[in-house]
Amino acid sequence: MEIGYKLAAEAFGPAELVRQAILAEQAGFDFVEISDHYHPWLDNQGHSPFAWTVLGNIAAKTSHIGLATGVTCPTVRYHPAIIAQAAATLALLSEGRFVLGVGSGERLNEHVVGQGFPDAVHTRHELLREALEIIRLLWSGGYRSYEGKHLRIEDARVFDLPETPPLIAVAASGKASTRIAAELGDGLFATEDKPEIVEHYRQAGGTGPCYAEVPMAWAPDEHSAARAALETSRWALTGWKVMSELPNPVNFDAATTTVREEDILEEFACGTDPARYVEVAQPFVDAGFDRLVMQNAGPDPDGFIDFYRRELDGPMRQLKAKGQSA
Repeated sequence: MEIGYKLAAEAFGPAELVRQAILAEQAGFDFVEISDHYHPWLDNQGHSPFAWTVLGNIAAKTSHIGLATGVTCPTVRYHPAIIAQAAATLALLSEGRFVLGVGSGERLNEHVVGQGFPDAVHTRHELLREALEIIRLLWSGGYRSYEGKHLRIEDARVFDLPETPPLIAVAASGKASTRIAAELGDGLFATEDKPEIVEHYRQAGGTGPCYAEVPMAWAPDEHSAARAALETSRWALTGWKVMSELPNPVNFDAATTTVREEDILEEFACGTDPARYVEVAQPFVDAGFDRLVMQNAGPDPDGFIDFYRRELDGPMRQLKAKGQSA
């Protein structure tokens, strides 16, 4: 079991994210994962710096903690040739510590470049498949061309390549996306604790690590934690079909007006009781995930990181799927 810390790029500025990553390394986290957005989910989150610049700075200021995007969409806002180059460079600068997390994207971030965002999910999957084929092709070295249904490259070459390409973890939620993860990725990424996600991935031939984000909110008391999560992270309760479709923070604000503090408490581990955090994480482990990302929506990142170091590191690492011997 590896444990990661989520760098919420929608909630903090770039310098603060770097500072948190340094603290996470000191606290014993195995890796940090950063969201790669153009917009925050809600305006009151107030931030959305360029994730790749932040990761480069973290690589320079840390020594051993892993780095990951959670996740990058390499199809609309970015061309996959650019992501192939960016990921290769970051892998070199971090001396092999980088994992490229990719997904089919959200309208929230992809529509901004004015090229539209496909309405049909199967089109997004086609785009992602072609993007991964392009990235793999460019990582194989030399000048490369590619002509797909949606994407193409012409005489492109990434000159600076690491000896070992970065691991690619593909975000998935259903059979089609888990098949892409198994066929073109090295690992799986998800935000839900549904066993069928990992099952579909394994059945499609996927053998790599499985990453999942665990919702939590630390504060000195449960009410303060839940209120903070309600204010800034209630979008997380809308479900992926909503999260992938709405175009702007104002739409997420309108779509979440009925979310209550009780709803947060039901889904998130809130407050200071380690047992509750273990309880929320357990279903992800039971579902087959072996890379747990602590996604803290509480108001005090320093307090959470200290709480993790003192109270959670051991229990989280000792988690086993139900029925599995310790």
